[in-house]
Amino acid sequence: MVKNGHVTTIRQMTYRPARDTAAPVEVMSFATLRARNDGGLQRADFHVLAFVRGGRGEVSIDFATHALASRVVAWIRPGVVHRWNDVERITGDLVLFEPTVPVTPLTRDLVAGGPAGCWPVDGPTWRLLTAALSHLRLESKAAGDRELPALLVSALLLRLNPPSSAALTAHETFRQFRDAVEADFRTHHDVGHYARTLGWSARTLSRTCRAATGRTAKQFLAERLLLEAKRLLAHDGLSPSRCGQRLGFADPSNFSAFFVHGTGQRPGAWQEANR
Repeated sequence: MVKNGHVTTIRQMTYRPARDTAAPVEVMSFATLRARNDGGLQRADFHVLAFVRGGRGEVSIDFATHALASRVVAWIRPGVVHRWNDVERITGDLVLFEPTVPVTPLTRDLVAGGPAGCWPVDGPTWRLLTAALSHLRLESKAAGDRELPALLVSALLLRLNPPSSAALTAHETFRQFRDAVEADFRTHHDVGHYARTLGWSARTLSRTCRAATGRTAKQFLAERLLLEAKRLLAHDGLSPSRCGQRLGFADPSNFSAFFVHGTGQRPGAWQEANR
C-alpha cells in the first residue's frame, strides 16, 4: 500500500485476457494472486469470485472484513475497493470475469445486483462448485474461445446460490427498483421519485423491497447513499462538503445530518478515522 500524506493510493485494475486466449474469464490460484498482490487496496472493473479450499485469512470488502476458511466463497463486484489480508496459507482458486459474461437471465440478474461478501458453502454444493470450476479452468485456457467459458461461468453462478439470491431474483418489482436506485441515487433521495418513475405506489414499492431484502425502500435507498458517501470520503478523499455536493445534497448541513444518522459520526471525523 502506498500513501501520500493521508491519501491512500488504490490500485486500479482492468481486465485483460490471459495471453494466447480471448476468453473474458480467467481462473487463477491463490498462489498466483499472492505473486501479483502488493497487499494494498485494489479496485477492479471485473468480478472476482474466490473459492477457498483450505487455510485461513481475510479479505476486506468496502468497509467490512470477512474471514476466509475452507469451503468459503467470496464475491467482489466491479468498482468495490478491497484488500487481501493474511492469505499466505490460503489454497483455492479465483475466477475473474467481465460483467457482460453471464448469458442467462438469472445469472445476468445476479451479476447486476449480486452480493458482495463471503459465505460458507455446504458439502454437496461445494462438490458441484468444484466440478464446475474444474471444467471452467480447462476451457478458459482454450485459445480463441469466448463463448464456452461464458456458458461455464453462468453454470458456476447458478450452482453458487448466494445468500438471499432467491428472494432478490423472485421480485421483478424489486429488481426494477434496485436498478432505478443505482441509476438515480446521486440525484434523487426520495422514494416517491422511484415510485412515480416505475408507476407504483410508494407503499407497494416499500412492501416489495421489505419482502426481498428485509428493509423498507427508504432504508434500502439510504444504505446505498451512505455506502457511496463512505467510498467518496475514504477512497476518493473528497471533503465532506464536496462529497455532499457529489451526492445531490444542496446544503452541507443536510448531508452531515444524514451521515450522522447513518453512522453516529460526523463525515469529517469518520473520514479521518477511515482514510
